[in-house]
Amino acid sequence: MSVEVKLGADCFSQGTAWDAYIASMVRAEEIGYSSLWTPDHVLPTMPGGNGEGDILEAMMCLAAVAQATSHATLGLLVSPITLRNPAVLTKMITTLDHISDGRAILGVGAGWAAEEHRQYGIDFGEGFGERLRWLREALPVMRGMLDGTRPTASGPQYSMMEVLNNPLPVQDHLPIMIAGSGPKVTLRLVAEFGDMCNMIGSPEFIAERERILLTHCGAVGRDASEIERTIAIRQPVIRDTEKEALAVAARISAHHAIDPPFLDLAGTADALVEQLAPYVDLGYRHLIFQFLAPFDHETMERLIAEVKPQLEST
Repeated sequence: MSVEVKLGADCFSQGTAWDAYIASMVRAEEIGYSSLWTPDHVLPTMPGGNGEGDILEAMMCLAAVAQATSHATLGLLVSPITLRNPAVLTKMITTLDHISDGRAILGVGAGWAAEEHRQYGIDFGEGFGERLRWLREALPVMRGMLDGTRPTASGPQYSMMEVLNNPLPVQDHLPIMIAGSGPKVTLRLVAEFGDMCNMIGSPEFIAERERILLTHCGAVGRDASEIERTIAIRQPVIRDTEKEALAVAARISAHHAIDPPFLDLAGTADALVEQLAPYVDLGYRHLIFQFLAPFDHETMERLIAEVKPQLEST
């Protein structure tokens, strides 16, 4: 039996010239990627990196991508709740929905990169638990603004009052993606507010978290089938041999001074199919691949041409 598998391209806006970035996003849509994403950071923040180097602001990038493309959905993967006032972020995503003629997704999470908050003078909170409380407080406001209900913040962190969000999004129901896999709070928030979830981890880890998500959905009376499952996969590389793929991955990571390499999958197309198939079997059928500059167009194309058809037929 065949299944539908969607691929997303999450092109990082760091360590790249603008022309290369926008060309890769446009190319991804042209060859069949269903969704286009950019991480929302103001410093290069990947584990193993030194936090230095060039990075382009993510929301401005997405606005330009919206103008240069025509049908792929667009989103930040994801915006830390700390980086912008949630009402302002929702207004910006609503505007992106108009620029893109109804293709925007509001991606949000609790955030994790302390150094960019320190340098930019942004409140990072006392810890992850506090940021999750901020996220819980913000989500009803964001959903209400997208739906036009003029919401008011209900907690101590935010003071939005009867927020007007006109014009409303083009979409009747602009989706909210919540990223993270925390079993007690994050997945509960997905069950309550998420139209999409995004996690990263091994198939075994995702299977465990999926069981927890289903439990939360049952507890809040949510139909779990309403939530689109997505997986984030770091810098895949496809070549005819594993040795060649690993060499390409090493060059990409070296470009960003990352050690160890920023990499989840490297090898032949068949090897990647074998490693990705368990996610599809679990129902996580929107695979979002993270690409660093210099953007590896060969891998981007082979994921569509060789990997996607096999995953859909497994």
